[in-house]
Amino acid sequence: MSKDIHTLPETRSWREIPQQVRPRAMSGEGRRRLTMAVVRALMGACALALVSWGAWEMAAVLRESPDSMPDTAKADRVRSLVLVTDGVLDKNWLAKTLALSPNATLMGLDLENLRQKALDDAQVATAAVVRNFPDTLTVRISERSPVARMMAQSGGDAPKAFMVSRDGVVFAGTGFDAAMVETLPWLDGVRLTRSGKTLAPIEGMRAVSDLLATAKLEAEGLYRTWQVISLARLAADGEIEVHTRDGMKIIFGTKEDYLRQIARLDLLVDESTDPTRPLRSVNLALGSQVPVAYGTASPVLGGAPVSAAGAMEAPPTAAFPGISSPHIDIHL
Repeated sequence: MSKDIHTLPETRSWREIPQQVRPRAMSGEGRRRLTMAVVRALMGACALALVSWGAWEMAAVLRESPDSMPDTAKADRVRSLVLVTDGVLDKNWLAKTLALSPNATLMGLDLENLRQKALDDAQVATAAVVRNFPDTLTVRISERSPVARMMAQSGGDAPKAFMVSRDGVVFAGTGFDAAMVETLPWLDGVRLTRSGKTLAPIEGMRAVSDLLATAKLEAEGLYRTWQVISLARLAADGEIEVHTRDGMKIIFGTKEDYLRQIARLDLLVDESTDPTRPLRSVNLALGSQVPVAYGTASPVLGGAPVSAAGAMEAPPTAAFPGISSPHIDIHL
């Protein structure tokens, strides 16, 4: 099937274009109407911008300058607290933290002081406090999430449980689900010091957090067996020591990809099928050469270890002192 190609004749000048296909020139009246429409649109946009700017400036003045408010507005007390958060803290925490007087007025509040009260709780990473007229105070915060937990003791005080975030900040932890907290590993081998009224952040927690996140994402079954994470060798040797619930010690190196190390560990665990020779030590910090050590266990009969004479024996326990909740002293 052939295709025809149509070529338009060349024109040498504007005059040679047929009259019916020439674009019509806009009349003077049309140009005037178009110009007026553009001018009205620009004036409307400018008016809207001026009104918005004025409203913003007035709100800013009212928020920051109590003296500019009428006396009747100054007398309005705070009737509503609003908390906007990305975490687990609630309005009860907010009311207790701010501790506003029952007769506190919106314009009589020191916003910066209230913001600092919120930030004094180390669980709060950022905070902003805003007046919303006529009687509402709004607090917006972002919270730290725990990646591990620890038991710490100061002097003769009783040990207390703390949460530790990815950036190493230690905080009491309010509002977290107890079942979630139970899945967090304990920290050991760290030194806690005070920085003013708070505890100084733990160095090296980002490396630990990366390891925990990788294990939880790629091998959750292994991660759930991890009970204690020791940072004792992190600064000197670049190694993180993990103790599992069944008594195995695993050493990870911070200089090699965690995913590769976890894959090797997973393979070793899968291949360790002899219940009389359980894995007791795995060193993944040396690259592809992975030293391992095996322990011994009594043979199992009917779900419980038995001796050669058939007498029931107690199940083996982990050989790590204080493995359930290692205590860490707080140094003043």
